[in-house]
Amino acid sequence: MKRISLRSCRDISALLLAREDRHLGWWERTAIRLHFVICKACPRFERQLGVMHDAFAMWRNYRDDDEA
Repeated sequence: MKRISLRSCRDISALLLAREDRHLGWWERTAIRLHFVICKACPRFERQLGVMHDAFAMWRNYRDDDEA
């Protein structure tokens, strides 16, 4: 059986960034959830990543009406 060890904030932030590029395994997703129970900063970082993701999506779809 695998020993449960909590990951550092650096590890979790790397996983959150990697989630943008690849599918995380169940153990990685569980590690994130467990870490979020004890950490206040990492869930905040996850929300910031979501805001940046949404902002970039809006920027990609932006079209200046003067350029027609």
